Amino acid sequence: MNIAIIPARGGSKRIPKKNIKYFYGKPIIAWSIEAAIKSKIFDKVVVSTDDEEIACLSKKFGAEIPFIRPDYISDDMTGTNAVVRHALEWFLNNGHTVDYACCIYATSPFVQIEYILKGYKELIESDSSFAFSVAKYPAPIQKSMRIDNSGRIEALWPKNISKRSQDLESLYHDAGQFYWGKPEAFIDNLEMFSKLSIPVIIPKYLVQDIDDIEDWKRAEVMFKALLSMGEVD
Repeated sequence: MNIAIIPARGGSKRIPKKNIKYFYGKPIIAWSIEAAIKSKIFDKVVVSTDDEEIACLSKKFGAEIPFIRPDYISDDMTGTNAVVRHALEWFLNNGHTVDYACCIYATSPFVQIEYILKGYKELIESDSSFAFSVAKYPAPIQKSMRIDNSGRIEALWPKNISKRSQDLESLYHDAGQFYWGKPEAFIDNLEMFSKLSIPVIIPKYLVQDIDDIEDWKRAEVMFKALLSMGEVD
């Protein structure tokens, strides 16, 4: 079977109750849950949480809560893979066979079904361990600058400043939406950001990290515009 695992711990610091804060009419986690369910590619859509309020709201929108996440993987230092590995081991230890797993972040209201399905299709047709969402940087990072201790500009790679953008290699970043993988790849903690993975390229206009209130406000503005254009469901 295929499993969607949505990590959603309580205790967010920068945005209180971030995983269930209302985003355009519903708790933000609901967008991820509903996208997973509507994709019809998952036998189970599971929310891994240590928080009873998150658990209750997640059930309301159709997710399963087969376990409450233990404290030792519920602090703000715990990485995503540890959470996914715990969920997979729970299912395997309870007699289930897992073919593929997909971690979908709880704060991904821009996640679209077509890209979830594309990631699955491309993973099963490849010899890769993972397939995850990436987006092209909006500007060439080869022309990056820093501000030094005296408040002056300093080019990180001076030789690139005079180059045309189209002459520089396109580079990509983690879009922070979903991560497909073979269960053994998650369990063995294989390196995702490596040649073991294939990319699922997401348009830049569908990508926005939500780490603080400024990000949240920007995401709301973007979402409203995209919804009016029919670019998000």
